[in-house]
Amino acid sequence: MAEQPTKSVAIVGAGLAGTSAALGFLDAGFDVTLYSDRDRASLRDKVPPTGVGVLFGKSREWDAEIIDDLYQVGNTTGISVRLHSGSGDERADVLEFNPDYGYVAQAVDLRLRADDRLGRFLDRGGRFDVGHVDTARLDEIAGSHDLTLVATGKGGLSALFGVDESRTHYHQPQRRLLQVTLEGVDHGPDTFGYRSREGGAYSLFNLDSENGEIFVGPFLHKDAGATWSIIVFAKTDGAWAPKIDNVVDAQSARQTVVDIFTEFFPKDAPVVSSLRVIDSDPYSWLTGAVTPTVRHAVGHTASGHAVGAIGDTAIAVDPVAGQGAQNTLIQVAELVKAARARLAADPNATFDAQWLHDEFEKHWERRGHASVEVTRLYLGDPDYATHLELSFPAAAVNTDIASALFGLLSEPNPLLSLRTRDDVVGFISAVAGVPADDVLARFVPAGQFSAAPSRESVSV
Repeated sequence: MAEQPTKSVAIVGAGLAGTSAALGFLDAGFDVTLYSDRDRASLRDKVPPTGVGVLFGKSREWDAEIIDDLYQVGNTTGISVRLHSGSGDERADVLEFNPDYGYVAQAVDLRLRADDRLGRFLDRGGRFDVGHVDTARLDEIAGSHDLTLVATGKGGLSALFGVDESRTHYHQPQRRLLQVTLEGVDHGPDTFGYRSREGGAYSLFNLDSENGEIFVGPFLHKDAGATWSIIVFAKTDGAWAPKIDNVVDAQSARQTVVDIFTEFFPKDAPVVSSLRVIDSDPYSWLTGAVTPTVRHAVGHTASGHAVGAIGDTAIAVDPVAGQGAQNTLIQVAELVKAARARLAADPNATFDAQWLHDEFEKHWERRGHASVEVTRLYLGDPDYATHLELSFPAAAVNTDIASALFGLLSEPNPLLSLRTRDDVVGFISAVAGVPADDVLARFVPAGQFSAAPSRESVSV
């Protein structure tokens, strides 16, 4: 009996989504070509990372289906949260909590993650085609492969996939973004020891009711190793957003972060001010904004060939809840499994538009929908005002509720069942083991947060 020919897969885009898909499909027995407009060295060393890319807990299990864990630095087990409100004389320290996640989160430079996947892909015989892919070339590629996937992110070829208005809640960015990676302070327990017993082993999340949020987390930089990645989520009408206009390089990115902490979070400023620019990496920063968008997962080229969207090309979320990289890896891992199972059942099976559509719908139910909703929660969307009004004060007085709240970053699907005030109250009661009213009655505003020691005494 003649052996069935190997099915061919084309993947356009060599970021996290593209390299993960390329390696996954190659290991599943497909003939894979990965297309990129940049060569390997440029992808690693001539572009900024496209985000912090934290993997919170559960998503790491899906990632392990693509590649084994190569990293020990950048792992955290909890987070230190502080909420501030008001401005000037009316500014107040409102609440804080320091939950253990109940899982391990991992923040690794996305350029390193993608490069490690690309290296394995090439070592195992995958083809890497460097050159510009426009819609005309995509048409040619799709016509010569059994399955073509587009992973060019929020720009690139994403316009080929129409916006799904029924699943898209915003038509403009909800935050302006500034990310910078800095070095010079270790990840030890003394670094942020004034905030929690775990100190530098926990990430930090500062919320300002008028201006936005800031995430500070232990990070594995591609060259410098143990570092800190800081991302500012500036509300578009707040005081932080104009400050981002001043950022033109790594040094001005650092200075903007230091200025924000000095003015708005002075208790953390001594540590943040001790961080310094990574001189070996001029691309260690970025600014921008994301319009959260869900697109139809199937597009068609000029000749009518069906192509599928993966990663941010399919679902672009604001990074405030860390769902982008996780959503990407889960979609890719499940798509690889589905394609392998389809061929095992029928070696002559095709990967047509209906199959691509059906697999995306499965992903939407599995994770995509929940990733969009938990992002809306952390953006403070009005639809989630009741959730925030109740859950954050409850988290401040009950560590189990705090852990459950941040457990949604790992497994967001439980949020979909919390639709009404009664649902949220029931959730608090179930987690705490006592009536929600008893939990909320214990909440008292923080008054004054503890502060870092002076800059001169910070361990560097």
